[in-house]
Amino acid sequence: MVRAAPSARRDVSRSPRRPPARTRQPVIKERRRAPRVSLAGVFGRIIAVLALLWAGGFILFSLTLPHPAPIATRSDAVVVLTGGGGRLARGLAVLEAGSARRMLVSGVGRQTTRKQLAAAAGLDLPRLKTTDLGYEAVDTRSNAEETARWVKRYGFHSLRLVTSTGHMRRARLELARVLPADVIVIPDAVPIEPKAPSIATEYSKYLLRRAALALGAV
Repeated sequence: MVRAAPSARRDVSRSPRRPPARTRQPVIKERRRAPRVSLAGVFGRIIAVLALLWAGGFILFSLTLPHPAPIATRSDAVVVLTGGGGRLARGLAVLEAGSARRMLVSGVGRQTTRKQLAAAAGLDLPRLKTTDLGYEAVDTRSNAEETARWVKRYGFHSLRLVTSTGHMRRARLELARVLPADVIVIPDAVPIEPKAPSIATEYSKYLLRRAALALGAV
């Protein structure tokens, strides 16, 4: 019987044992689902942003309302936009102070005569002798167009605009659209009780009209 050499047995016993091969399990990655975007949520955020912008603009609008111009400030003419108390009296005060030569009352009812207007305002008829009545205007835009025709007719280069403090910005916006660039407009705002609803309405109308003009509306 042949025995293996001792050295050969040592080599066999010292040979490292290989660990059994591990079978790799397939790695399954979980896919994260994208959050669902709600259409109502998007609109809600847009409305919230617009509301914040509107509120900020309204505060600025309210804090910077125009004031009455000094009665002694001179101009070629004075234009009174109907629609509020105190406007006609303010225009007449300007005429009688010699600060303007002629006055236009824009937006008078078609059936209203000079005599009726004087009686309604508690004025003497002779005080309206240098006053023209405008019957064509029905809103702020047509007020401006009627004023522009009147300014061109008399060749005026400056005018005092009399309207309420909340309405002034929109009225000036419309006048800037139709008046020649060299005609100077002096804002003369008639103070009103600063009621938030009325000021908010005027502010909203001003924003809408400004946006419409920016988009090319006439």
